[in-house]
Amino acid sequence: MNIEKLKKASENFGTPLYVYDLSIIDSQLKKLKEAFKKLDNYQIHFAAKALSNISILKYINNLGLGLDAVSIEEVRTGIKCGYDVKKILFTPNGVNFSEIKEAVALGVKINLDSLESLIDFSKAYPNQTVSVRINPGVMAGGNENISVGHLDSKFGITEESLDEIVKMDKEKKIKVTTLHIHTGSDIIENNHFELGIRKIFSVAHKFQNIETIDLGGGIKIPYFLGDTETDLNKYAEVIYEEVEKFKLKKGKDIKLIFEPGKFLVSDSGYFITKVNYVKKSTKNTFVQVNSGFNHFVRPTLYKSYHEIVNLSNPNDKKFDYSVVGYICEKDTFAENREISKVSKGDLLCFKNSGAYGFTMTSNYNSRLKPTEVCIHKNEIKMIREGEKFDDLFRGQIDIFSE
Repeated sequence: MNIEKLKKASENFGTPLYVYDLSIIDSQLKKLKEAFKKLDNYQIHFAAKALSNISILKYINNLGLGLDAVSIEEVRTGIKCGYDVKKILFTPNGVNFSEIKEAVALGVKINLDSLESLIDFSKAYPNQTVSVRINPGVMAGGNENISVGHLDSKFGITEESLDEIVKMDKEKKIKVTTLHIHTGSDIIENNHFELGIRKIFSVAHKFQNIETIDLGGGIKIPYFLGDTETDLNKYAEVIYEEVEKFKLKKGKDIKLIFEPGKFLVSDSGYFITKVNYVKKSTKNTFVQVNSGFNHFVRPTLYKSYHEIVNLSNPNDKKFDYSVVGYICEKDTFAENREISKVSKGDLLCFKNSGAYGFTMTSNYNSRLKPTEVCIHKNEIKMIREGEKFDDLFRGQIDIFSE
């Protein structure tokens, strides 16, 4: 963390501000490749929903990665950013079939997660290649909002529907060449990964045309010194073991796809705010900053922990503060957090803000969305202008104007 660089970015572009250090994306990708060094047939797709700024997407495309897209707009954005359509996997959930038809026309790969959508697909595109998302029946992830592989989840095809899909494949109504799984995000326990991995490989033996297994994302990174994280080596070892067993039984190789989002970009991002006031109550000392959950919703929505650094005074004695925003309801970034002594006008930086930060911003309370910049080759470059007041009215129609 380069404090002086972050302070300079704040001076140049104001606050609130998102800053991304692109070199950290490189280092995270190297960690993945090192863990997967025993695998010889795999591809990494970036989860676009984590961070969809076109400069970031183009940078990641130049690293040779594919794209995990969950909306037709993400598909279009990926194509606009130069991604090869053959390396874009479209994984919608409950969308109108028109989105699927458009994605087929664009040439990207289709990954469906319900029997109903597969039936529609088979009628429109009989015996055409398709990927199927399996629900592994595993409860895993940082909290219930990001645990998406359990039996009561809206995502994926459960075991009870599997025989029908195998039958459709055998009758050449569809041609299942890829199986996909995504158990959840921020998975700590390697046995949760292991359950999902072994499950999808066992399912793969049921399909005659299987070529690829997509293991999704969910790799946990540490959010503070001493925090838990996914053991990448153990994760990779289970995968390698299943790949070798598959080769022996099927007599052919299997390609793997991984879909990291947060793992690649979370550490690269810093969200910077300025302190408006330090306000004391009977029980708390509130640090009131010039932002709110409209700009950075993860602490409110997911109760996520983000280390907070006082860029203006990083080495002073630490005190307990509750850091709050300016939204007109409970808007808390952190409660009773130890931070170096805070004064009015100080710059506070929230670490691990690269994933699901700007992509989840809103104009709630008619607030403007912030600027985004990146650090690339030691230069600070703007990659999105902050909104101006008139941007709030773009697309609105005043029916009472004369």
